[in-house]
Amino acid sequence: MDWWAIVVAVILGIVEGLTEFAPVSSTGHMIIVDDLWLKSKELFNPDVANTFKIVVQLGSILAVVVVFKERLINLVNVNKQTFKAGAPVLKWQMVAAGLLPAVILGFLFEDFIDEHLFSIETVLIGLIGGSFLMIAADILHNKGKRVTHTVDQITYRQALLMGLFQCIALWPGFSRSGSTISGGVILGISHRASADFTFIMAVPIMLGASGLSLVKNWSYLSIDALPFFIAGFVSAFLFALLSIRFFLAMISRIKLIPFAIYRLVLSGILIYIVYF
Repeated sequence: MDWWAIVVAVILGIVEGLTEFAPVSSTGHMIIVDDLWLKSKELFNPDVANTFKIVVQLGSILAVVVVFKERLINLVNVNKQTFKAGAPVLKWQMVAAGLLPAVILGFLFEDFIDEHLFSIETVLIGLIGGSFLMIAADILHNKGKRVTHTVDQITYRQALLMGLFQCIALWPGFSRSGSTISGGVILGISHRASADFTFIMAVPIMLGASGLSLVKNWSYLSIDALPFFIAGFVSAFLFALLSIRFFLAMISRIKLIPFAIYRLVLSGILIYIVYF
């Protein structure tokens, strides 16, 4: 394990951490930095590279758990007095309702997505299409709708419909957070509440998918590559923590359109890198 491999791990971990939960498409960004693998190809085969991507994603998920730890604990340990008082509260059943559509479609079409939708052309379509979805969401927000201000006020219907919007992100490049938050905003949910619900849903669905993939690739976690995996995991965790806290603090002020503009600029950069 040489110093360059550690540098690669840190850079890729930073990219993963900064982009996994912001509505900017981590897939699009990883395409830009993926050529770093070429300089390490003598050290890591494609299976080790794929395993690394799973490990750094787990670092990002851990950041969400840290930020929402109290909320996640309350989902499975809700005070019964809350129900008696009649106060609205987010329940784990609502999270399950939001997860259900993507879980079903992801299970049914996983092989098709892996085989046919992970090309630069499809990712560009997702980046650009997701940008217009986010712009539309900001324009349509609060158009004659009563705004749901907090995540505790989200209804089962809204949770399920946000889950349907999340399915759009099965197309690489759309961004899971971008699609889901946009759906919530279109449904009349505030930007912050939509973001909170999106991040909470991310924990079980990403933990399940990443955990299953890690079990399948466990044999590639070799002792020689361990420093590489640790460096990526730690950098992804730290930068995801910063990214999530910054995003949640700013989303109510800046909305989605600035992120959409950034995605369009990123699309232009990708087109230039790949085709010119």
